[in-house]
Amino acid sequence: MEKIGIIGVPMDLGQNRRGVDMGPSAIRYAGLTQRLQNLGFEVHDLGDIPINHPGEVKAEHSNLKNLGEVVKANDLLRQHIEKIQADGYFPLVLGGDHSIAIGTLAGVTKHRKNLGVIWYDAHGDLNTAETSPSGNIHGMPLAVSLGIGHKALTTIGGFAPKIKPENIVIIGARSLDDGEKEYIREKGINIFTMHEIDRLGMTAVMEAAIAHVTKGMDGVHLSLDLDGLDPNDAPGVGTPVIGGLSYRESHLAMEMLAEANIITSAEFVEVNPILDERNKTAEVAVALIGSLFGEKLL
Repeated sequence: MEKIGIIGVPMDLGQNRRGVDMGPSAIRYAGLTQRLQNLGFEVHDLGDIPINHPGEVKAEHSNLKNLGEVVKANDLLRQHIEKIQADGYFPLVLGGDHSIAIGTLAGVTKHRKNLGVIWYDAHGDLNTAETSPSGNIHGMPLAVSLGIGHKALTTIGGFAPKIKPENIVIIGARSLDDGEKEYIREKGINIFTMHEIDRLGMTAVMEAAIAHVTKGMDGVHLSLDLDGLDPNDAPGVGTPVIGGLSYRESHLAMEMLAEANIITSAEFVEVNPILDERNKTAEVAVALIGSLFGEKLL
């Protein structure tokens, strides 16, 4: 993992609050490239995926906001991810709202048939048009990647599903809709809510998560939503939920993933500078990325 390919996706169409499209710029501004270069990596920043901003577009007979533009952007992202991997780079995606995970996973799974996924998030992102209270596609990327949802989303890249429910670990969940809870129970998805994290401690949770996603997998993707952290530590997110993972717990999680040396692709999403305090959340994202790529105190 000597070479890292960075791609920004200034997507804000998967939800209602403006500003998250500036997330990739904020993360770069917080010193991402220099941080990774200081760790000895060759860093290639491919810039941003172009995003069209029409008025709100609704697909016919559905509850999906901006469906057409979200599909277009994710398909473009998929193509970039495939090229980054083909060129031998580690794909590192900067968001943008969490709907971009649809394109990331479509690209990553082109050459990985049994991908493990760590979903670090306050939310399950397992909604569909039928279960979503809002119609915001950023609450659906995990469901879409499992092959559930609108065909235009699930078939990006020409195949579905991209991942298997038994290959997923959700960490930090504390806001789940009824439809998501039902699906998690039905499929037996491995999930560590804040209850389990408080009860077991972050070390035990990460040990279990790492063991789970490495059983027979041919790669592991980390999808980290900054709202997985407590709003005190990461205020600049669109859907903050109190009672979240601490800065220290999150660093420990990234350090344990670095030691395990299992992550083959990653995305850091939902940084919203408009809602932030002096770019604090972007700086947290860069610090966590540093830990994921092996940065240590000593």
